[in-house]
Amino acid sequence: MSVTLIAAVVALVLGHLAQSLAASLRHFGWYDDWLRWIDSRFPEGSFWRGRWGIVIALLPPLLAVGLFQLALVEPLIGLGGLVFAIFILFYAWGPRDLDLDVEALAGARDGAARREAAARLWPDGATPALDGGSLVEAVFRSALRRWFGVLFWFLVLGPIGALGYRLTALAAEGEASRRLPGETLAGARTLLALLDWPVAQLLTLALALVGNFDTVLGAWREAGGASFSLDNRFLGAVARASVKCELAEEAADYVNESGVPGQAVALAAGGEVPELRDAMSLVWRSLLVWLAVLALFVIAGFVA
Repeated sequence: MSVTLIAAVVALVLGHLAQSLAASLRHFGWYDDWLRWIDSRFPEGSFWRGRWGIVIALLPPLLAVGLFQLALVEPLIGLGGLVFAIFILFYAWGPRDLDLDVEALAGARDGAARREAAARLWPDGATPALDGGSLVEAVFRSALRRWFGVLFWFLVLGPIGALGYRLTALAAEGEASRRLPGETLAGARTLLALLDWPVAQLLTLALALVGNFDTVLGAWREAGGASFSLDNRFLGAVARASVKCELAEEAADYVNESGVPGQAVALAAGGEVPELRDAMSLVWRSLLVWLAVLALFVIAGFVA
């Protein structure tokens, strides 16, 4: 099997079976300190305070990871490189567990608890919306940031790609974004949008395969998915359409089996928010499609 596939599967399994370990390891306080230190060293008008100043913050940690990545290719028949790849992917994954956050949101019983749970799916400082469509978009946006973006760039560039994506996301939307000057923050967000675009397109393709292909294709076209738009709004439109289609099919099945009107489906689910349940189901099925395609690439010899 490919080192890439082994690392992806092991990091994913560890993230779900060793959640306390994940919570204890996935801390990026050092990155906040690093950004604060850089900001204190560069005056107004410097490259750091320009559009692509974020490169100054990204290069040193990524260079260090890249050197380790190269140094560990050969020792112990590549075992050192495998362990290092698993560690970096595990570290960059998340950092919060998406399943737990969605479960907390679905199980919230009052408005205050629901707003608090929903805030974990929104970028730092953003005000969450509690309507079904917005929650669906939030689940898929979080899946893109926490799972698929890290996995895609790990597949493309190895550990340096996974960590690079995570650090860019933290600089653009996390607490670390508060440390950045205005122009530097804008550049970080543009870089994140560039990194997200191919991931969002491939995630849309996976949704088309696991859901209703015509529905996904129609929503993708209407939202401008065929154009190179860095806002990636097509993913939200596709997510809404896919979940709506899933709910409609479930309601039809429920009526056919019981004769009860389709509105009873939500009650039959034990009071949970049906959109969230179906959104997470689609996210998991899409991830399995990605891993299956990766396995096929390994078999075909396209992935090392």
